[in-house]
Amino acid sequence: MSSKYLTILNIIIFITSLFTFSYIITSSFSSSLSSPSLQTSKSLTKNSHFDFCPTNFTNYCPCEDPKRQKKFPNKKWFRKERHCPKANERLKCLIPKPKGYQKPFHWPKSKDNAWFSNVPFTKLVEYKRLQNWIRLEGDRFVFPGGGTSFPDGVEGYVDDLKKLLPVSLNSGWIRTVLDVGCGVASFGASLMEYGVLTMSIAPSDEHEAQVMFALERGLPAMLGVFSTHRLTFPSNSFDMAHCSRCLVQWTAYDGLYLKEIDRILRPGGFWVLSGPPINWRVNYKAWQTDSTVLEKQQNSLEELAIQMCWEKVVEGGQFAIWQKPINHIKCKQNLNSAKFCNSSDPDDGWYAQMTACIFPLQEVKNLDEISGGVLAKWPMRLNASPARLRNRGSTLERMYSEDNRKWRKRVSNYEVVLKSLSSGRYRNVMDMNGGFGGFAAAMVKYPVWVMNVVPFDAKSDYLGVIYQRGLIGTYMDWCDITDIVIEMHRIVRPEGSVIIRDDKDVILKVKEITDRMRWEGTILEVDGDDNGSTHTKMIMVFNNTKY
Repeated sequence: MSSKYLTILNIIIFITSLFTFSYIITSSFSSSLSSPSLQTSKSLTKNSHFDFCPTNFTNYCPCEDPKRQKKFPNKKWFRKERHCPKANERLKCLIPKPKGYQKPFHWPKSKDNAWFSNVPFTKLVEYKRLQNWIRLEGDRFVFPGGGTSFPDGVEGYVDDLKKLLPVSLNSGWIRTVLDVGCGVASFGASLMEYGVLTMSIAPSDEHEAQVMFALERGLPAMLGVFSTHRLTFPSNSFDMAHCSRCLVQWTAYDGLYLKEIDRILRPGGFWVLSGPPINWRVNYKAWQTDSTVLEKQQNSLEELAIQMCWEKVVEGGQFAIWQKPINHIKCKQNLNSAKFCNSSDPDDGWYAQMTACIFPLQEVKNLDEISGGVLAKWPMRLNASPARLRNRGSTLERMYSEDNRKWRKRVSNYEVVLKSLSSGRYRNVMDMNGGFGGFAAAMVKYPVWVMNVVPFDAKSDYLGVIYQRGLIGTYMDWCDITDIVIEMHRIVRPEGSVIIRDDKDVILKVKEITDRMRWEGTILEVDGDDNGSTHTKMIMVFNNTKY
C-alpha cells in the first residue's frame, strides 16, 4: 500500500466516541463468512455506489481478521500481529453501524458510561466480574475503575504509585505513558487527572473488545502486541511505561521484549511493573505459584535490568520501578552490559524486527548530561522547540514555528464550521497526516485527544518530534486514495465529522469517491497560508449522518 496521497492530503477526522484505524479494533464477525460475495476492487465499476457490507461486518478490522489470523503460527503471539489483506482482497463495501446505535455520551461522562448497543459484548462483564473492570446496568455499561491489580479502584492504585515515583505526577516531567495490557484503560483514565496522556495497548484476545471499550470511553488506545515486530512508535517516545499483570514474558528470548521497552523509553524514563513476580514473598500463596519459581523470575528480571544499565529506583507494595539511564557513558564502560545494536534505525517502527540488543543513546560529554537534550516540562513542552529539531538546524525550527502558526489559524476556522468542539461531543480525533503535530497542538484547548498518524514512508518523519511535544501518535501504511476514503468511512463514528484540506483537483477527486459512498459534503474555499502564498485551497467537510 502506498501513502503518496497522504503527502498532500490533510485529512482530519472528528469522531464522536469510538474511532479505529486498520489495526486497532477487535474483529467479531463470523469466521465462516465468505468474503468473495462482497465487492472487491475487481468487481466495481467507476461510477457505481459502494454497497454496505453484511451486518456481521460491523466491527470488522481488515488487519485483525480472525479467519486470516488462524493461518499464522501462534509462537510468540505472531498470530495476534497485523496481517493485512492483499490489494486484490481489500473490501470495497461500507461498514454498517451497530444495530440500535445511540449517540455516545459526551465527554467526560463517556469516561464512565457507554451504551450497550454501541459495543454489544459481554465477555468482559463475565470474565472480570470480581475485578470490577466493567458492569452492565440495564442498557449501558459502567466503568467503576477496577482492574486485575486494583479491583477496589484505580485511584488507590495510582495513589500508591505516586508515593514511590521519584518525580511527582503533577510536576509535568511525566507526560506520555505507555500502558501495556491495558484492559479497558482505567489506568490511563486516572492519569488524565494529572495532565498525563496515556497510550493504552492490548492484543486482540479472548478478552473481547477491551480496546474497543477504551475507545468508546474516549480514551487513547490501540491494538498492540509484543511478538516479533517492534511497536509502531519511534525511539525515545515515552516518559513512562507501565505493566500491571500484563502477561508479557519480559525475560524470554534474551530479554527481547524488555529491550523493546528500552527502545521506546526516553533517556531517564521509568518502567513500572506490578503483579508477579514483584513482592513474591508476600503474594506467592495468593497467586497460587511456587515461591521458588517466582524468585527465579524476579532474579532473571533484576539481572536483565542491570545488563541494560537500568537503575532500580524502588520496590514497595505491589510495585517495582526502574529508570533508564540518561546517557550510556557508564554503560559502554561496563563489560557485562547488554549488547548494543550496531545496525538498523531505532526509529523504524513499521514491520521492523525486534532485536535482542539495546540502541546506543546519542553521545554526550558529561555523566549528568541527558542524551538528545533536555525536554521542557508539560505544558511548556507543547510549544517549545523539540530537541530533535534543535539538533537538525535552524531551518527546521522555522518550519516548525510556522506550522504551529498555520494550524492555530486553521483550527479557529474549523471551530466556526463545526460549532461543537468545546461541548464534549467530539472526543477521539485523528490527524491522518500528522506532520509536526501542529493540528494536535492547536486542539489541546478543547476536550479532545488526537491520534497523530505519520505514513511510515513519509519523506519527512516527525513522529519523534510529536512525542517530544507531549503528544501521541503511530505509524501507518496508507493505501491508494479510494482505499483511504473507504477506510475513513470505516473508522469514523456515525455523526462524526471529516475535514479534508487540499488543492481543488484533489478535493474533486475525493468527491467522486465520497459521492459513491452517499456522503454529502460541503466544499469551502479558504485562503492559502503556506509560506505567505495567496494560492486558494479548498476544504471539504462531511458530517457522517447517513448509514
